[in-house]
Amino acid sequence: MHEDTYARGTRRARGGAGATPDNDPHIGRLLDGRYRIGARIARGGMAAVYEAHDIRLDRAVAVKIMHAGLGDATSGDEEFAARFVREARAAARLSHPNVVAVYDQGHEDTPNGPVLYIAMELVPGHTLRDTIAKEAPMSPERALAILDPVLSALASAHRNGVIHRDVKPENVLIADDGRIKVADFGLARAVSAETQHTATGGVLIGTVSYLAPELVVDGRADARADVYAAGVILYELLTGHKPHIGESPIAVAYKHVHEDVPPPSAEVPTLPAYVDALVARATTRDRSLRPSDAGVLLHHVHRVTHALHEGVREDADLVADLMPTAPRPESTDTMPEPISELWERTPLAENTTKLETVLPPLPKRTPPSPPRPVVSDARPARPRRRRRGVVLLVLAALVAATVGGGAYWFGWARYTTAPSVYDLTQADAEEKIEDAGFEVAYADAVYSTTVEKDHVVESDPGYGARILPGDTITLTLSLGEEVHDLPKLRGLTLEQATEELAELKLVARTAKEAWSETVPKGRVISSDPAYGTPKAKDMRVDTVVRLVISKGRQPRPVGDWVGKSFEDAKARLEARGLVVSVVARENSDTVAEGDVISHEPTGGTLFKGDEVEFVVSDGPELIEVPRVFYEPTQDAVDELEDLGFKVRIEHAAVYFTGDRAYSTNPPAGSMAEKGSTIIIYVV
Repeated sequence: MHEDTYARGTRRARGGAGATPDNDPHIGRLLDGRYRIGARIARGGMAAVYEAHDIRLDRAVAVKIMHAGLGDATSGDEEFAARFVREARAAARLSHPNVVAVYDQGHEDTPNGPVLYIAMELVPGHTLRDTIAKEAPMSPERALAILDPVLSALASAHRNGVIHRDVKPENVLIADDGRIKVADFGLARAVSAETQHTATGGVLIGTVSYLAPELVVDGRADARADVYAAGVILYELLTGHKPHIGESPIAVAYKHVHEDVPPPSAEVPTLPAYVDALVARATTRDRSLRPSDAGVLLHHVHRVTHALHEGVREDADLVADLMPTAPRPESTDTMPEPISELWERTPLAENTTKLETVLPPLPKRTPPSPPRPVVSDARPARPRRRRRGVVLLVLAALVAATVGGGAYWFGWARYTTAPSVYDLTQADAEEKIEDAGFEVAYADAVYSTTVEKDHVVESDPGYGARILPGDTITLTLSLGEEVHDLPKLRGLTLEQATEELAELKLVARTAKEAWSETVPKGRVISSDPAYGTPKAKDMRVDTVVRLVISKGRQPRPVGDWVGKSFEDAKARLEARGLVVSVVARENSDTVAEGDVISHEPTGGTLFKGDEVEFVVSDGPELIEVPRVFYEPTQDAVDELEDLGFKVRIEHAAVYFTGDRAYSTNPPAGSMAEKGSTIIIYVV
C-alpha cells in the first residue's frame, strides 16, 4: 500500500521499519549541504520521507527523497525526473493553510547517481487513517468537519490547475494542534498515466480503493477524480470501512467501474437522506453528474452541514437537488464493458509483466462448449436460405459496428483534452491553445498573489477537461499582486476611514486616541503608515493601517490663584496655552501688592486660547500725611483718624502742657498706608 505522508507521530516507529543508519544510506547525511537527514517517517513506492533539520534556516522539515534509480539516465526515466521537478514547483505555488507547504526542491550528484528531493513542512501529528481507525463510524457533523478543510485545500489546487490524483486518508495529516493538511499535491500527477511503470509500481494499485472509474478505464482524469476520492473518504468516515472490498485490487477496481457506492445509511440507518445524496453526488460513476471540482462539492458540504446544525431530519428539496440524475443517453461515463476488457485499455496494460508480480492474474474466460449435435427429422435448410441468413447476420454486424463506432466517436473519440496553461504568459498560452486546435477568449483579469502580471491565472474549461477541437478556452489573466496607495484619511470619522480602507482591501485598526486642537472628536488625526510617505505607496491587500483618533480639544485647568503671585499665575497659565489679561489693579488691605485679588473664571477648565481675567492688588491705599503743626492736639487727632490713620500721641522734646501738636511721624507731606499708625508729637 502506497503511503507517503509527512506526519511525525507515534503510530509508526520513528524512521519506519528497519530504518537505521546501518541500512539506510540517507540517515545522518547532510543533503545538498543544507538538510541534515534524520529518522525515516514514511516510505512509498516512489520515495521515502525523512525528518530533517534545515541548518540554513534552523528549522525542522520533512524531506522526500526519490528512490535510487528513478529519474536518472541509466533508468531511462529523465522525463520522469523532469515531471517530478515540474510538479514539485507546481505544488510549491499552492499557498493554503490546509496544504502541506513545499519549501524547496533540488538534487545532489553522488557516486551512485543523482538524488532528487523535495523539502516540505513537517507536521507533528498523525494521519486521517489513524483517526478513522479510532473514531469511525462517526457522526455526520464530525465527518463533514474533517472533510471541509480537505476540500478547501483541493479547491485551492483546482483553481490553480493542479489535480491531486492520490486523495486518500494517508495523505491527510492531522497536526497535534488539530490543523488538517493535505499532502502530496502535484506529486500524484507526476506519476500519472504518462509514467506508466511508476504508476504500476505502487501509486495506482496502492490507492485503488479511492480511484474514480475513469482513472481505471483510461488512466486520465480531471478535478472530478479528486471529488470522487473525497466522496469515498466521506463514506469511510461515516461507516468505518471502504465502500468496495475485493480479494484483489482488480476486483476492487471492477466494483468502482460497475457498482455505485452504496448509501451510508445502509450501514448507519440514522443518517438523514440528504447525507446519502451528498455521498451519491460525489461518487456517481457518471463524472458529468459529479461536482466539477472540489469548490463545488465544498459548497454542497456547507449546505448539508447547515441542515445538520439546524436539526433538519428530512429535506426533500435538498435531497432532490443533491441526488445525481440518470445518465444522459449519449454519456459514455456509464462504462458497461467488462473489467477485463477495460483493463486492456488502461495504462497498466502495457506493464503486464510488472502487474503480475503484485496482482493475481486476471481470470481467464472459459470458451463456450461446442454445441451438441441435434438429431432432427426436419429437412436441412436450403442453401439459399442459409446464405440469406449469413448476409443478414453480416448486415446486422455492420449496423452494430456503425452504431457503436458512431457512439464511440460522438461520445468520446471526437473529444480532446484541454491543455494546461497555468502561469504561462499571454503569448505562450495563446500559442499553446491555438496549436492544440482551440480558440482563445478572455475573461476579466483578476489580481493574484501567486501569478505574475499578464500570466494565466485560470482557464475555462480547465486543464484535463475533455472538449471538442475548435472550442473556445477562456483565459483569465493576472493583474499581478493587488496593491493600493493609502488615501488621505485625516479629518474622516472612524467609520468613514474604515469603509474607505475596506474598498481598497486594507484593514483599519485604532492605534490610540489623542487630543487635537484642530481635528474634532472621533475623527482621524493621523495614520501609520503616514499619508504621502513611501511606505504608503503600493500597499498589499490586507495590510493593517493604524489610525490615531481625536479625543477632541484638550481641557486646560485654570486653578485657584487668589492671594498668590500674579506673575507665577501668568507663567503657568500661558504654558497651558491660555491667554492671561489684567482687567484691574486695586488697593487691598489684605492682599499684598502684586498678588491676585480675584480672577475669572474661578477654577474649572478652559481650552487652548481661552482667556483668564485677573484683578491684581496694588497693596493698601496710600494717603498723604497732613500738616498739623500747632493745631490743638484733639483737632490733629481727629483729622488723621478721619483720613483712616491710627493715631498715637507722644511728648515732643520740648513739652509744656500737651495742648498743641508740634509734628508727626511720618512727617507731613509723606505717603502712608491707610490704617497705618501716625505718631503726633505734642508740646
